Amino acid sequence: MNRHVNMGRKLRVAIVGGGMGGLAAANFLVRRGFDVTVYEQAGKLGEVGAGLFIYPNSLRVLERIGFQGPLNQVGAKVGPGSQYYRMDGTVVGPILTTDSNGWNGMYGMHRADMLNALAAALPEGCVRTGHRCTGFEQDEQVARLFFAHGAQAEADVVIAADGIQSVLQKFVVEPQAPEYSGSRAYRGLVSRDKLATWNDRTHQVWMGDGKHFMVFPVRGGTLLNYVGFVPTGDELAESWSAVGDRDELAASFAGWHAPIVDLLTKVESCFWWGLYDRLPLSSWTNGRLVLLGDAAHAMLPHLGQGANQAIEDGCALSIFLEGHAPADVPAVLKDYEAFRRPRTDLIQAEARRNGLRYDSRSGSLEQRDREIATSAQFRKSLYDYDVEKDALERLGRVPAVA
Repeated sequence: MNRHVNMGRKLRVAIVGGGMGGLAAANFLVRRGFDVTVYEQAGKLGEVGAGLFIYPNSLRVLERIGFQGPLNQVGAKVGPGSQYYRMDGTVVGPILTTDSNGWNGMYGMHRADMLNALAAALPEGCVRTGHRCTGFEQDEQVARLFFAHGAQAEADVVIAADGIQSVLQKFVVEPQAPEYSGSRAYRGLVSRDKLATWNDRTHQVWMGDGKHFMVFPVRGGTLLNYVGFVPTGDELAESWSAVGDRDELAASFAGWHAPIVDLLTKVESCFWWGLYDRLPLSSWTNGRLVLLGDAAHAMLPHLGQGANQAIEDGCALSIFLEGHAPADVPAVLKDYEAFRRPRTDLIQAEARRNGLRYDSRSGSLEQRDREIATSAQFRKSLYDYDVEKDALERLGRVPAVA
């Protein structure tokens, strides 16, 4: 493989999917000098009322490319006072909100705010909406994408950032159905003004028999994002926007700790989605095509790492591709996969285990509580990780990072 800096034209990178992983990858790639185009099937960017966490492991690399100000403006810093509880309100222990050095890099984010911040930082014309990808082909020189309205595009690298139901995944591995977890999640937003006594700078999780409930702030603390996880025997659509039944949600947590019951009386509408993940895929790459984020390693939300791992993917991929010629791409993508897989495989598995803890299915309550306490050490290692530093060291380059 050519390990020398490519002095010719920029590598052309096509990203399929304008969600969190696709837009984050585009930002990292643009800042390393690539010619990047994002193809999004929706007519415009945006997602309805869903919250997520940006944790220290992804925030540190986002800040290095200029996102400290934007995320501070639209996010909600979460810190001391964050707690785990039993369903009756008995305190189990604190939720870790810092890395091992005490750096608090934990933000509650509205997805739409995060997407807007990522999109706003990209060059004009970088994102092309209304492009639903329907096909892919490649040869030794180039990769080609085909879209539903008849358009085509060529690139040196194609990144499939199109989610758990990825259209492009079948060009890498044999189709494999996502695995249903047996739970659905209700989610929504409540105005902080409706809950006068609520601490709007904390993450709180209540754990009960087969269920758990969490609340954290977004949009500068003006809104509270809630998620209620409940068991169901029926497989449900993996959708962020299916309308849920607020009365059914309230009934699922009747008799729980008073703050939850009170919050649910303020809910006017909610959404639900079925929770799916996948066992690790046999491969993420095929020639010039590479899977990223949920398309590569869909995981349950019980560590809050889905978006964060997609962000790490984009950062690492930009580093591995930097300085290479088009002919190098297939081998570079294999190296990238070998670098990322051990971490994402571990986090996928731990997200499953943590869901069992939260739903009190990992043994006695006392054992569960001990596991919650000891899991803080795993989270420290998760948050301490610096994907940029690790990738540069893997490639024998001196990290120019703090």
